[in-house]
Amino acid sequence: MNGFLPVSKEDMTARGWQQADFVYVCGDAYVDHPSFGAAIISRVLEDAGFRIAMLPQPDWRSTADFMRFGRPRLGFLVSSGNIDSMVAHYTVAKKRRSVDAYSPGGRTGLRPDRAVIVYCNRIREAYGDIPIVIGGLEASLRRFAHYDYWDDAVRRSILFDAQADLLSFGMGERSMVEIAQRLDAGEPVAQLREIRGTCYAVDVRETPYGGVECPSFENVCKSKKEYAVSCRQQQDEQDFFRGKVLKQRHGSRMLVQNLPALPLTQEELDHVYALPYMRTFHPMYAPMGGVPGIEEVRFSITHNRGCFGACNFCSLAFHQGRYITTRSKESIVTEAKLLTTLPDFKGYIHDIGGPTANFRRPSCDGQETRGLCKGKKCLAPEPCPRLQANHEEYLDILRTVRQLPKVKKVFVRSGIRYDYLLQDRDDSFFRELVTHHVSGQLKVAPEHCSAAVLDKMGKPHIEAYLQFSKKYFTLTDSAGKEQYLVPYLMSSHPGSTMKEAVELAVFLKNAHLRPEQVQDFYPTPGTVSTCMFYTGLDPYTMQSVYVAKDPHEKALQRALLQYFDPRKAGLVREALRRAGRQDLIGYGERCLVRPASDGSAQRGNRNETSKASRRGEKQSKKQPPGERNRRSAGRSNKKR
Repeated sequence: MNGFLPVSKEDMTARGWQQADFVYVCGDAYVDHPSFGAAIISRVLEDAGFRIAMLPQPDWRSTADFMRFGRPRLGFLVSSGNIDSMVAHYTVAKKRRSVDAYSPGGRTGLRPDRAVIVYCNRIREAYGDIPIVIGGLEASLRRFAHYDYWDDAVRRSILFDAQADLLSFGMGERSMVEIAQRLDAGEPVAQLREIRGTCYAVDVRETPYGGVECPSFENVCKSKKEYAVSCRQQQDEQDFFRGKVLKQRHGSRMLVQNLPALPLTQEELDHVYALPYMRTFHPMYAPMGGVPGIEEVRFSITHNRGCFGACNFCSLAFHQGRYITTRSKESIVTEAKLLTTLPDFKGYIHDIGGPTANFRRPSCDGQETRGLCKGKKCLAPEPCPRLQANHEEYLDILRTVRQLPKVKKVFVRSGIRYDYLLQDRDDSFFRELVTHHVSGQLKVAPEHCSAAVLDKMGKPHIEAYLQFSKKYFTLTDSAGKEQYLVPYLMSSHPGSTMKEAVELAVFLKNAHLRPEQVQDFYPTPGTVSTCMFYTGLDPYTMQSVYVAKDPHEKALQRALLQYFDPRKAGLVREALRRAGRQDLIGYGERCLVRPASDGSAQRGNRNETSKASRRGEKQSKKQPPGERNRRSAGRSNKKR
């Protein structure tokens, strides 16, 4: 059925419904586009024959909004939206953001902190023991006891604080349909205990046999070593092929995570993206200026899921998983043709991508028979010898779409793994990427230059970026184009001392890179890097890791990445003195900053720290980091 799903009792009545099967409560504004998780799950359930009412951004200060549709027949589904509500609200400095991209007009304050918990508690007040299923990124990444950056403490699984019955983690199409069908068949929600891709809680006396038991909530609160052990266990078992059931005791209750959901087949994924999305925000938001979050994706196409890159600071591996699933060429081309029919289409498809745009297959054939390797990465610190890099299918898709009538350009903007690209012996894709699919700037993510820091990030060493950069500009020159690289860079990641921060600044100067923005490391739930930040331990080696936590030190590390900015000169000088690198203060070509005027350095440092912090705060309040949990940018000069 076309048209938006009901958002009011009147909408339900117009459809002839007396009662909804489920009410979907979401912390985001209602955008019916397949880049929004709420849109996908609600359309998948509708396609399975269920009546879904949408309750976006309800007033959580009372139960009234949650009773808008009356009692749903089967239960409530609750999500904070596309990103964690705390990340949506706060910068890495824990200051309130001034814009919420997923709210009408970019307004803030339309959802509560810890939205999933607050919404569920209001539902319990209104309807008592009605079934509640939580899902989405916030629930998925907080499914075990987890370090919470905003509390600076370990919190228990969100399932307990939300008083929910089930938690759907990862990509939830399969689990949500099974939950709905079994509730519809009359099964009590308390008996739904073996559905893949879900978590539930039971009395410890009912703990299922088998699987792996993580250190308890009480133990991970007391011992950072136990927390690190727990983190590694949770990361290692997130493979649908070889993963095991995970358990974690919370007092007298046992949290049980079932096996990860099986990935959708290509035919199933094609079907999900062929559902009748309206591809825009609900018209009720038009007077408020619409929903800014749609603009980046309105004319973009998602062609894959999963990421075997598995960077330690990224939540994708813990949420979507490392196994790659893809849509068919026919499905992608059909969506591209649909985009050309939309009234405001200008001839540009902004992206055919996903978590990593140039992944169209698993990294090796072995994943089909044994799953992904436990405790190892496919690309870092060096590409695995079994890696199979091939861009033929992706290139064929791009060629076909760019030749469609009404299509002027097809861009690749969601990011590529340049280290994977370099492993492809055929450079046809690289050449055509440069020639046809770069909108003046190509974003890539070296993140740092220090091997020690990159190892903690789970990223390839900088030599891969340098090799890629050299070839990129060679191909750009041969194509007669003026194009740039925009490198993502991160300061203060675990493992980065002042020495490594200076090393990065020197690298940037020598490479003629002048980042316009840099991202301070943001410890978001569910990542290996956040575990390092909290515990000071690498969960895979149990060795100590240096962590910069002092705000002033973090400001110094961040300033070094923009050493060329006169406003940051005082901070840069202080950072260099702390690192014992006064040789980089002076007038020589290799120096990063000039000496201070007599007596001005010491007087200026505190004020410059405050001003730099405010300037950085003003920038970062505008937009939260996305699924990669960080946003940064820079520009390299074309002439090297």
